[in-house]
Amino acid sequence: MPEAQDNDNPAIRLRIQDGIAHVTLNRPDQGNSIEENFIDAFEAVTLELAEHRGIRALLIDSTGPRFSVGGDIRSESSNLELLSRNVRRWNASLNASVARLARMDAPSVVAVQGVVAGGALSIISGCDIIVAADTARFVAAYATIGYCPDLGGTTGMARRLGVARARRFYLLHEQLDAQAAGELGMVDFVLPAQEVAPKALDIAKLWASGPTLAYAEIRRLMHSAGHTPLEAQMENETRGIAQLARSEDAHLALRAFLSKETPTYNGR
Repeated sequence: MPEAQDNDNPAIRLRIQDGIAHVTLNRPDQGNSIEENFIDAFEAVTLELAEHRGIRALLIDSTGPRFSVGGDIRSESSNLELLSRNVRRWNASLNASVARLARMDAPSVVAVQGVVAGGALSIISGCDIIVAADTARFVAAYATIGYCPDLGGTTGMARRLGVARARRFYLLHEQLDAQAAGELGMVDFVLPAQEVAPKALDIAKLWASGPTLAYAEIRRLMHSAGHTPLEAQMENETRGIAQLARSEDAHLALRAFLSKETPTYNGR
């Protein structure tokens, strides 16, 4: 069994073991808010993930009763004269971190509880699977403080809800409970709180033992679906499946299928 790899950043913990990168937001006393320490930790963690070749699944969760309250309004309001400049600086780092997660081959699953608001909701909206506690609450937040969405929120929410429903969510300052979020497709699974972490871990383990390159290609194709013309998307699909046809995992799976055996995937 591969050794676990840990970091000791207090804002965000990273543990890598058995092909699963486990990222935990770790400032429950601050509602896991997005502030300077979070931004620095998020950059460090995503840089580590981008350089690590053995990751086959990403699991994101948090400590405390709230997943994340979003931006730290108190710190943002401490110097309003410099706020615009600071927002540009903060988002330069945050946007790059979000993009690194989107470019990973490994698919991502998020386990959420309590409130998920503002920028935190933007970040998780781009993940592949969201597992929510039945007590979770999803808050648009932005317009209530005179802001617009950022960190890819308009893209992620439009993909999950459709443009019209995402627009309504933001313009009407909506708060959705877990049941409504599940019915709309904002989240993928709604479970009792005690079942959320095991479900998310089961999904991560499934991916960690699966055909990583195929998952990566599926993620890329789904990102381009909906805005790429049909002929171009079919060509993208053909290029993707042709590349996968050269992969070790595809060859192993095809042989296993013919011999009626269960394939073992190596992520190559």
